[in-house]
Amino acid sequence: MSRDDGDDRRTDALADSDADAVRRASRRVGWQITLATAVVVFAAIGAVFFFVLSRIRPGELFELVPDRNNIDISANDLLLLALVLGTVGVVLAGVLSWIIARRAVRPLGDALRIQRAFIADASHELRTPLTVLDARLQVLQRSLAADDPSTPVVAELRRDARSLMDVVNDLLEAAEAASSRGDDTGPEDLTEIAELAVESMRVVGQDRNVGIELDAPGPLFTPLPAVSAHRCLVALLDNALRYSPDGSMVTVTLRGTKNRVSLEVKDQGPGIRGISPDRVFDRFAKSGDATGGGGTTRTGFGIGLALVRDIAVSHGGTVSVKETSANGTVVVLTVPRASERG
Repeated sequence: MSRDDGDDRRTDALADSDADAVRRASRRVGWQITLATAVVVFAAIGAVFFFVLSRIRPGELFELVPDRNNIDISANDLLLLALVLGTVGVVLAGVLSWIIARRAVRPLGDALRIQRAFIADASHELRTPLTVLDARLQVLQRSLAADDPSTPVVAELRRDARSLMDVVNDLLEAAEAASSRGDDTGPEDLTEIAELAVESMRVVGQDRNVGIELDAPGPLFTPLPAVSAHRCLVALLDNALRYSPDGSMVTVTLRGTKNRVSLEVKDQGPGIRGISPDRVFDRFAKSGDATGGGGTTRTGFGIGLALVRDIAVSHGGTVSVKETSANGTVVVLTVPRASERG
């Protein structure tokens, strides 16, 4: 399969996901308008009904031989007419509301599709030159002597290139995250996914002697797709390792209740400073002070945590900072719990 075919399929998947989002928004707006209209219609009908009843004495309303001066209608007929008119009014209001909502949110859906397509295309186009740039810097770094004065500068350039590659990868993942939200691959064992993520991320902390410990009681199943769950865990562990001091420990704890599964990632860094803990899940959030407790002074959180929030919310979960202090930070990811497979 060529690269253009892969890009076309990815774009189609994103377009379908955006179309689903627009339809969901249309239904929500339509139901809200319908509910508001129903309240108004039934309130008006109720007011008319009680006004008519107030003009008729109870004895005359149910008398066997009607008086010619009275209104020739029974209470049951009046109530039935009011209910029929109200139901018809609500149904018509719901249909019209749905049509109006679809037309109102369609431009938003088009703008969303254009935005995602642009981000995906730009990220794909930037990946190749950045990879080539990093490879050339690596060759240059190897060709320089250890005592060469340019060696530290080349090392800094390579770190900057890798940081830029990480940003591009995050942008691409953000654009593609919606394409997997509707995937139904069946219940996945979050404990098994956590073991794989911890094992792969232990290599990242070896240079600074930062370890990762997993505390999981047993299999915990969730409807969250395996790819999305692994992406969330890797992003949380990457954030914890980045701000952990040398020789410290990152702890991952899994717990399950009847309906929910919670995953805690705790580090021993200096805590979140210079920004509200709730804002670290915003895209490209930055703190005012250096928050790195280890080998980095980077103050930006990128969009890794924002992706975690998007994935969690789209699957009925939440993510938040449980606590943060000079002794460390605890981030909690909570997702629905599913029954075991097969």
